[in-house]
Amino acid sequence: MYFLFAQRHSNLLNNTNGMIRRFLLLFIIVCSFSYASFSQFRKYSNEFLYIGAGARAMSMGNAQIASVEDATSGYWNPANLINVKVDPTISIMHADYFAGIAKYDYASLAIPVQDKKRVLGFSLLRFAVDDIPNTLFLVEPDGSLNYDNIQTFSSSDYAFLFSYAQQLKKINDNSISFGSNAKIIYRKVGSFATSWGFGIDAAISMKGKKWNASVVAKDITTTFNAWSFNFSEREKEVLYLTRNDIPVRSVELTAPRLVLGGSYIFKLNKSVDVLSEANVDLTFDGKRNTILRSKLFSADPHLGVEFGIKKVFFIRTGIANFQQVLSDADTINQKKIWIYQPSIGAGFKLKNVTIDYAFTNLANQESPLYTNVFSLRLNLVKKKNN
Repeated sequence: MYFLFAQRHSNLLNNTNGMIRRFLLLFIIVCSFSYASFSQFRKYSNEFLYIGAGARAMSMGNAQIASVEDATSGYWNPANLINVKVDPTISIMHADYFAGIAKYDYASLAIPVQDKKRVLGFSLLRFAVDDIPNTLFLVEPDGSLNYDNIQTFSSSDYAFLFSYAQQLKKINDNSISFGSNAKIIYRKVGSFATSWGFGIDAAISMKGKKWNASVVAKDITTTFNAWSFNFSEREKEVLYLTRNDIPVRSVELTAPRLVLGGSYIFKLNKSVDVLSEANVDLTFDGKRNTILRSKLFSADPHLGVEFGIKKVFFIRTGIANFQQVLSDADTINQKKIWIYQPSIGAGFKLKNVTIDYAFTNLANQESPLYTNVFSLRLNLVKKKNN
């Protein structure tokens, strides 16, 4: 039995091992150059790009890069866009954080373009905090407070992703696909500051009947944000008198990261399918507060499970964001404990429409910052000619 299995899959492995080695070698070379110049990088740059996309993913602890098969693939793993075979698909999502203070919106479109072997994707993300009080002119020259001088502004982060996927090989029931993202980032803080950035992602996926394995390299070109600032003379005067620095121009760089993922699906009975997935985020911008951490890299795992009932109703759960913090119960001995971010959710599919829901938070299992996330997936079925 083992011999037959190995013989059947030897061609696939021989063709993919060299490709994966070259892909990982290129990424390691890029990371080596990045590591040599860490002083130029901000460790938590463009973090809004890692919140997630789609309630399905968020309810599974953002363990998604291997099993994702819809328009959100452009965000998670552009190589998996190849699973959008016939009809274009749309995904939209909205979430409120901090009791509605911060708003996160996401929309994506996937379009098959040629012989079911090429797919284009387009994604838009916006994370914003609106109605922020501007208190620069709250204090009058005589020292009195004038609340009429308070105005509000918004701080908004946008990302535009242009994705491409192509099927490379298909051997028996196994397939290999490649994908890439070109992303444009625009950030705006009121009338004070704006930033434009650009970056590239690349991915490789292998898919079998019951399993998927993927490698996603994010920001392989070291994504940058070029900031420019625009303060009036009056604003500069207030900043100077209050001993604040007046920025002129700056460049913010995002170091590359590597995401490894695998998923497996099996039947619990005739009606229930179980999908399990594990992802690991590898960052190379110095030591982070994760399960595995060193000066060279840090590893952050994500775990998720989905129970599908007759491929119509879905129940999901996940866990991520493992961190070590000081215990509130033992502040004297400075004892550290592990915390994590749990999530649960559900989904319902009716013909070409899928509605997903996630209940998650921003910090850990003890945090009260829970939020409700809703998303919609829609297949745009083409009309058949009579």
